Amino acid sequence: MNERMFTGLIEEVGKIAEVQRGAGLRLAVEARRVLEDLKPGDSMAVSGACLTVERTAGDRFWASLLPETAERTTLGGKRRGDRVNLERPLRLGDRLGGHLVTGHVDGVAEVISAHERGETRLVELICPAGLERYLVDRGSVALDGVSLTVVSPRERRFSVALVRATRGATTLGELRAGDGINMEADLLAKHVERLLARGEGGMESAAGDALLAWLSESEL
Repeated sequence: MNERMFTGLIEEVGKIAEVQRGAGLRLAVEARRVLEDLKPGDSMAVSGACLTVERTAGDRFWASLLPETAERTTLGGKRRGDRVNLERPLRLGDRLGGHLVTGHVDGVAEVISAHERGETRLVELICPAGLERYLVDRGSVALDGVSLTVVSPRERRFSVALVRATRGATTLGELRAGDGINMEADLLAKHVERLLARGEGGMESAAGDALLAWLSESEL
């Protein structure tokens, strides 16, 4: 995986066209919009996981998964016909409409429930153990590559609200109880944690406390 940044705003929903299993795992993904100017060596976020494009032809591109990526994400279990969220890396000068996403999936969250609340679909999830410390009310989280706002986190449980536009432009409208979904915790929260761990009551700790307070109160 290359060091690239994404916004969590999905450009297109693609479809798995081929799954090649052998010494490793190789996926062919059908797409249209994201294929524009795409070339071997470029990065692509596939349902939140940053993959390196190996080749393109016609209406598809190919990418291989490292064993760690296949094990840590839902991509290892994808089958032909499955739909995936696609986003190309952020370019210098692009507007950041979501939040900074690295494409390094931290683990797979599980959907507990999904139900309608007016025009919004509220999805409750449980995150992998250890990731709950990054969940801040009204903070950010990336699920299958989609930038979302954390709602009412409590221990390992949290919710996200999916508006109609998000459901229509991504695969998240298909979520049902029991589904697994790739989760990447907020990059800012990780930096705050590291800053707090390094500080021992000094300036670094004070700066970390200020950042954490801002993150908790932010209208992200």
